[in-house]
Amino acid sequence: MAMKRYALIVTLLLPLVSTAQIPPGYYDSAQGLSGEALQWALHNIIDNHTVKSYDYLWEAFYTTDDKYGNEYYVWDMYSNFNYRLGYDEGGSASGEGEGYNREHSWPKSWFGGNVSPMYTDLFQIVPTDIYVNNRRSNYPYAEVGSTTWVSQNGSRLGYSVTPGYSGMAFEPIDTYKGDFARNYFYMATRYKGEDSSWPGSAMTDGADLEDWAVDLLMGWHQSDPVSDKELDRNEAVYDIQNNRNPFIDHPEYVQYIYDPSGVNQGAEPGMFFFRISPNPFTSNAVISYSLAFNETVSLHVYDVSGRQISTLQDGVHATAGDHQAVWSGADQSGAVVSPGIYFAVLNTSSSSTALRMVCTGQ
Repeated sequence: MAMKRYALIVTLLLPLVSTAQIPPGYYDSAQGLSGEALQWALHNIIDNHTVKSYDYLWEAFYTTDDKYGNEYYVWDMYSNFNYRLGYDEGGSASGEGEGYNREHSWPKSWFGGNVSPMYTDLFQIVPTDIYVNNRRSNYPYAEVGSTTWVSQNGSRLGYSVTPGYSGMAFEPIDTYKGDFARNYFYMATRYKGEDSSWPGSAMTDGADLEDWAVDLLMGWHQSDPVSDKELDRNEAVYDIQNNRNPFIDHPEYVQYIYDPSGVNQGAEPGMFFFRISPNPFTSNAVISYSLAFNETVSLHVYDVSGRQISTLQDGVHATAGDHQAVWSGADQSGAVVSPGIYFAVLNTSSSSTALRMVCTGQ
C-alpha cells in the first residue's frame, strides 16, 4: 500500500496520547518499528483474542457501551436516543427511535458473513439504532455530498465526495468519526494475513484498506482524537476479549504505519502522553504531558487558521516525568478568545504533536 505524506499542519493534529491502563510490556515488541513491520508486530500482539458468542454481545454492551457509565442507557453513535440497556434491543423498526441492535461497523459481508472470530469482535461491533443501521447497510464510510437521507443526529447517507470513491456512502457525525476510523485500523491490523477468503469491498482489499480509505480515515483519526469514551471502551473490551486496540492506546501508531515518512526522525512511539482536561472547557484547560527523558519544550495554542494565539511554555528545559500548564482561554494580550476549536501544540527536542480542544465560552 502506498504511504501517504501529509502537510505539517495535518501531521500536528495527530495526538501522542494515552492514559489507558496498558499492561506493562504489552507493546514492547513494537518499539522502534514503523511501516508494515510495526503493523505485523501489533498483529501478533492482538491476535488470537478470546472469542465470545453473538448472543453474548448484548451482555457485553453493559460495560463496553454504557452511556457515561450509566448502566441503564446504551451509547449509540448513530442516533440521539437514550435506549435502555437490555430493554430496547433487537427486532425490526419502521423508523428511528424503536430500538438498537448489534452493528458491524466493518460490514460482515466484507469478511464473508457469520464467520468467527470477526463476526463477534467487539472492537468493530457497536450498538446502533435499528433503522439507521438498516439505512447504512454495508455502504463504505466516506464524506457525503448530496444526501438521500439524514438521521436525527446528523449521520448522512448519500453519494461520496471523498477522492477515490464516488458511490453511495454513509457519513457518521464528526463526534465519532475518529472512533470508527480506529475501529477500521484495528480490523486491518488484527486480521492482517488472515483475510485470504474475505470478499472485500469498495473500501477494502481483504483486510487491507484501500488508499483512498487510508486518506479518509487518517483525516478522521486526526480531527477527532481519542476520547474518554474510547479509553473506557478499550478497557472494557480488553476485560472481555483479552486484546486491545493499539490505535486507542497509541494513536501515533497510525502515522508510524501509514505515513512513516512524516514522522520526526529520532522520535520513539509512546515517548510521552499528552492530554487536555476538561475538553471541552469553559474557562481553564489543564494541559498535561509526560516526558520519557529530559527535553527542551515549547507549548503554544493555535486557532484553526494556524495563527498562534498564546504561548504557555517557550524553550523550557523540562526533566523526565509529568508536567502541566494551564490555558485560561485568553490570547497573548489577555483578551478572552471566542468559543471554538483550538490546538495545543507541544514541541520537544525530538518530536511535535498537537491536540484539539474546544472552548465553549465563558
